[in-house]
Amino acid sequence: MKKVMLTAALTGAGDTTAKNKCVPVTPQEIAESAIKCARAGATVAHIHARDPETGGISHDVEFFKEAVRLIRAADEDIIINITSGGGGDFIPNLEDPYLAAEGSDIQTPEERHEPIGSLLPEMCTLDCGSVNMGDTVYLSPTDWLRKQAQLVKEAGVKPELECFDSGHISFAKQLISEGLIDGEPMFQFCLGIPWGAENDPETIEYFKTRIPEHAHWSAFGIGRMQFPTVEEAAKRGGNVRVGLEDNLYLAKGVKATNEQLVEKAVEILNGLDIEPMTPAEARKKYQLRDPQGGA
Repeated sequence: MKKVMLTAALTGAGDTTAKNKCVPVTPQEIAESAIKCARAGATVAHIHARDPETGGISHDVEFFKEAVRLIRAADEDIIINITSGGGGDFIPNLEDPYLAAEGSDIQTPEERHEPIGSLLPEMCTLDCGSVNMGDTVYLSPTDWLRKQAQLVKEAGVKPELECFDSGHISFAKQLISEGLIDGEPMFQFCLGIPWGAENDPETIEYFKTRIPEHAHWSAFGIGRMQFPTVEEAAKRGGNVRVGLEDNLYLAKGVKATNEQLVEKAVEILNGLDIEPMTPAEARKKYQLRDPQGGA
């Protein structure tokens, strides 16, 4: 059977914990969810950290560290992919647009990189540009991204180049041309997020044509488009991603767990005569670092 890499995006940073109580919050819950997803067939666990007290986003490296420790101590193998998106949410103050309004959350490139440099996961995400996300601007200036890419390269971690619009693909290729991305690049098409790229077959196909010939790619959709995107990406030769970061429901009105979303994705893949790669297979194919070399 053909094989693809299946990522479980476990928790994200959105305001979702009140909408679905299965969204993991504590390091222990995030690790347990990763292990269950591994058993369900996931190749990769994509990790954000949350504040155990509030459930909101956290940049505390200790929370990342504890989740990673627990995952690596488990019997189930899974590749760890840590966000390097960090604080990027900017809401302008209407009285003084040079200032950030309440709700903004901005980190420097060095601060965004800290969980990556400290824990040395096999993979990390690298957002490839700024974008309007609803009423918030996600801020990633090009010079900041060059700095992050250099730090990721020096750490020996494989970046997953997240592209929310076509211009992000152009800048990702610029990073490659400048020697800031080692090996065969990995792209992630982030589709259907207001107000980025549309989520439809035409957009996926167009994005495919814009990446380098030697590049690998994955795609994900949010909400009700999560499962259709699994099918569409897999049929077109891409890797896939599901998880509560992107979608809270297994079916209309039926709240999901991460492992249920993984199980459903595996079912869709099997229907296409495709199965998820094992973590060992993905490490070999994509030349990922040895997890034993991490913290």
